[in-house]
Amino acid sequence: MKHLLTAAFVFLVVAVTAQGRKGLIAGPMLGQIDYRVAKVWAELEPGAKAQLKFWRKGEQAKQATALSQIAGDAVVQGSNIVHFTLPGLEVNTSYEYQLMVNNTAVATGSFTTKELWQWRKPVPDFSFLTGSCSYMNQPPYDRPGRPYGGDSSIYTTMAKEEASFMMWLGDNWYTREVDYTSAWGLWNRAQYDRSRPILQDFWKKMPHYAIWDDHDFGPNDYGAEYVLKEESRRVFMSYWANPSYGENGQGIYTKISHGDVDIFMLDDRTWRSADNWDDSVSGKPNPEKKMFGEKQMQWLREALVGSSATFKIIATGSQVLNPRSPFDCFRRFPAEYHPFMQFLREEKISGVVFLTGDRHHSEVIKVEGLTDYPMYDITVSPLTSGTHVFGSDEKDNPFRVIGIDQKQNYGRISIAGKAKDRRLTVRFLGVKGEALGEWSVHENELKKQK
Repeated sequence: MKHLLTAAFVFLVVAVTAQGRKGLIAGPMLGQIDYRVAKVWAELEPGAKAQLKFWRKGEQAKQATALSQIAGDAVVQGSNIVHFTLPGLEVNTSYEYQLMVNNTAVATGSFTTKELWQWRKPVPDFSFLTGSCSYMNQPPYDRPGRPYGGDSSIYTTMAKEEASFMMWLGDNWYTREVDYTSAWGLWNRAQYDRSRPILQDFWKKMPHYAIWDDHDFGPNDYGAEYVLKEESRRVFMSYWANPSYGENGQGIYTKISHGDVDIFMLDDRTWRSADNWDDSVSGKPNPEKKMFGEKQMQWLREALVGSSATFKIIATGSQVLNPRSPFDCFRRFPAEYHPFMQFLREEKISGVVFLTGDRHHSEVIKVEGLTDYPMYDITVSPLTSGTHVFGSDEKDNPFRVIGIDQKQNYGRISIAGKAKDRRLTVRFLGVKGEALGEWSVHENELKKQK
C-alpha cells in the first residue's frame, strides 16, 4: 500500500553539533507536537544550564525565542530533567531549534506542527510506530547466563522510519531487584536506559508517547499494592512528555488524536488488583478484582461516547481479549471486562481496536460475540527483551489471526483511504526492518453489521 506523507505528518530531524554532547545525558527527545504547542525533553548533568532557542524555518536564528532552565543538583533525583514547552506556534508550520547546554550548542533540530485539516481538506493518511518490552542489559544486575536483552540495533532501524510518532506500550524499561525497592533505584533505572547511545537518534527522530506496564511501574505483576507507586508516577512523568497524566494527581492515563484516530492510553497498574485473586466468587464476577478502577473506566466511557474518530484505539500494557492466555489479561477481571463490553454494545461505539504489549510475542486476537462486531487485540512485543515459543494452550490458539514468536519486532500502523473508506493496517517488522507479517481491518468491519 502506498504511504502518503501529508502535512499532518510530524517529523523531527536532529543533528548533533561538532561540540558534542557535553553536559547532556540524554535527548533531546520530542514529546507532544500539537497545532500550536510543541514539547522538547532533555536530561542534563546536575547543575547544567539549558537554553532552547526556536524560530520559524527560513528565518534568521537571531529572531529566535529563547527558553531557559537550570538543572537541579544530584541530591534531588529528576531535578536535572528539563521539559521545554514551545507555545504560540502556528499550525502546519516548520520550526527549527537549537539546544544549548552551558552556553554550548549540543543539538539542532526541526519539527512541523499539525495541520488543521478538519472542515478544510480530506482526512490525511499517516503511520505511527509502536512496540513494548525494551530491556537494556546491565550485566552486574541482570539475570545470570545468557543476556535477557536482545539486539538493540532495532532502534537504529526504527530511527530511519518516517512516521508521525512512536507509541510505547509499556515495559519501556525493566526495573531489577536492585531498583524497585527504593526511590533512588527507580530513578536510576530510567536514567540508565534513557541514556543508552543506541537510543539517542530515535529520541530525535519523531514524537514519543508512552503508557506503562509492570516492569517500568515496579516489580513483576505488581499493581495497587506497590508501596512506591507514587514515586514511580513521578519518574514516569519526568521521563516522558505526554499531554497529561491521569486526573487529580493519580494515574497516567491520557488521550492523543491524530487524523481521524483517537488513542486512549490506559493505566493498567495504579488501581490493579492482584492477578491471582479469584476471577469469580460464588459463580459471580469478583467485584474486588479490578484492572483499571472505576475512576479511569468512567473517564474511558465518557471519552469513547464523545469520540467521533473513525478508529478508536485503546492502548494498554496487558492483553485484553485472549481466551487462551495463561497470564494476566483484562478478560480475567470480569467485574470490569463484561460491563465494558456491554457498554460498547449498548452505546453502539464503533471503530474500537485494542493495542497491547507485554507478551514477548506479537499477534492479532479476534473474538466475536462480545459486541455487535468482532473485537480485535493487536499485541506488539518484544522490542529487545527475551522472546519465546508459542506453547501450551496458545500453540494453536483458534482466536489468533496472525502470530509471530521467537523474534524481536516492532509494529508500523498505517491508516489510509478516502473518507468512509478507511483501513487500518499493521505491519510487524524485525530488527533490520524486514517484513514478518501483516494484517488489516476496514472501518466497516468495526461497525454493527446490517
